[in-house]
Amino acid sequence: TDHRYKSRSSGINAEYGIIRDTIMADAVDEELKTPLNVGGMIGLIVFYLIIFTAGILANKVLKRKSRQEAQKTQVSGKSEDMMLAGRDINYFIGIFTMTATWVGGGYINGTTEAVIKNGLVWTQAPFCYAISLTLGGLFFAKKMRSNRYVTMIDPLQNKYGKGLGALFYIPAFSGEILWSASILAALGTSLRVICGLNDTASIIVSACIAMTYTLFGGLYSVAFTDVIQLICIFVGLVFSIPFMTVNDAVTSPLRSSNVTMFPSKDYSSFLGKVKSEDAGLWVDYAIMMIFGGIPWQAYFQRVLSSRNTSVARVLSFSASFGCFAAAIPSVVIGLITMNTDWTATTLNATLSKDDYKLAVPLTLLYLTPPAVAFIGLGAVSAAVMSSTDSSILGVSTMFTRNVVVEVFYRKASDTFSLWFLRGTVIVNTVIAMLIAIFVKSVYGLYLICSDLVFILLFPHLVLVVHFPKRTNRYGMIAGFGLAFFLRVLAGEPVLKYNAVLKYPYYVEPEYNADGSIDAYGYQRFPFRILVMVINMVTTLLVSHIAKLAFKKFPILATKLPALTNPEFVEKPADQNGNDTRIESSVDVLRAADTSKVEDAN
Repeated sequence: TDHRYKSRSSGINAEYGIIRDTIMADAVDEELKTPLNVGGMIGLIVFYLIIFTAGILANKVLKRKSRQEAQKTQVSGKSEDMMLAGRDINYFIGIFTMTATWVGGGYINGTTEAVIKNGLVWTQAPFCYAISLTLGGLFFAKKMRSNRYVTMIDPLQNKYGKGLGALFYIPAFSGEILWSASILAALGTSLRVICGLNDTASIIVSACIAMTYTLFGGLYSVAFTDVIQLICIFVGLVFSIPFMTVNDAVTSPLRSSNVTMFPSKDYSSFLGKVKSEDAGLWVDYAIMMIFGGIPWQAYFQRVLSSRNTSVARVLSFSASFGCFAAAIPSVVIGLITMNTDWTATTLNATLSKDDYKLAVPLTLLYLTPPAVAFIGLGAVSAAVMSSTDSSILGVSTMFTRNVVVEVFYRKASDTFSLWFLRGTVIVNTVIAMLIAIFVKSVYGLYLICSDLVFILLFPHLVLVVHFPKRTNRYGMIAGFGLAFFLRVLAGEPVLKYNAVLKYPYYVEPEYNADGSIDAYGYQRFPFRILVMVINMVTTLLVSHIAKLAFKKFPILATKLPALTNPEFVEKPADQNGNDTRIESSVDVLRAADTSKVEDAN
């Protein structure tokens, strides 16, 4: 399952139950191996060929002659053209590519799993990410697009400097690459269950196809294939559901015209319940999904590639609706899974909790005819590829531009940037594949990175975009460092260490008779929200103190020239009462002691 969505929508199990699920899943998966299905392989090959061909031809379709000149004026060179598709994404393509990027393989699988495990109330992804996209369109799309940024790291580097700003690449890279790895691993499992294919082969082939057409066309190819993939997702799942409901193993009331879709009329298991002691955890994940869903390069790459600010905002709002609508088939499949007598199917076994992550491929395999199952499989494969290519291109774009070119090789030519970007796409694809194949706890690792994106990256993106004059490098270092420290002290079951700093309602670890840990402790208090707020408040407070200090003691700039902000530092009014602003650290030095300017430089 794609853990960007599943990790937060699965609610209560996302803390420590997930570890047991991940460990036990390997044994369960072994039982679900199916013989190699030649027909399924042929169908899958045909589908992959269609996507591959579309990706290769995307350049010719989207870079038509009537738009080529306009596209050249919107980007600085071929490398930026590959990153942003000439900033020429229109309403139609934009809505499709934005929606397809969010509706990944795990958005489908993870939503279904969350419904089965914990009920609809814990299935937070559909409405939380819909809100997230809406907020992104309202508060970020216009500002980011009008400033003509290339990546979401650009405003951070403009404010904090190239080196310090590049630090934000670390949580961004970790989240994107582990997201790609997790959904590739999920695809491998799905193909094994339905087609009997080897996990490793499925992961390698799927990743290589997405990588190849991305190398040829960049965002042009990614956006164009997203149109086809999103159509496959909706058509494949919606087409499969009627065949599931007429299967004899599915409970009769669900198959009849009776609108009461539960045999016992007991809605509690489907709707779920948030216990009072879990309310903080529910809120913590909901807020993290809503606001932590904004600072992702996959989102901003679509915003920044839009033809204008109007397109950037509209595609955000439209994708919000599309993401919510795409979750409906997954919720219905979860309902069908809950109302199926699995012992009456050819599986001839009752589903365990560890099987819930495979609910979508299992319902396709055992409740639909073979031809329908492969159409549904195409939908799942399309969802995975539509997310993987976007993530790989996004993280490669940030590394090429914000780390290599901006920090280490400022004189890089456009040709160098273009080929380095292509090489980085290959390297990141290989990294994602290796993690998907060899790392068993990708799910848990992604969960940690999602925390870091929300806690470390989001507050600073808000500040540099909306309140740039109220933050500086000193505040950034203090806020970033303190937030990271507090997050480490809060403990992490995935990394197998208990909390040092225990917030209210902390669940203590469980121990075996021999003293070994059976289950690690976890926080029920919404500490992620608290740490994020502390990050922002500390940044604002220290930034203000630093500004006052440099205003009163300009000589400080001679002691810390590397950390002096390039933007204005206020100093006392001149003899006419005018407030004088010093535009750079060199000017600050000159005002303090002109004899030290050369040494400082």
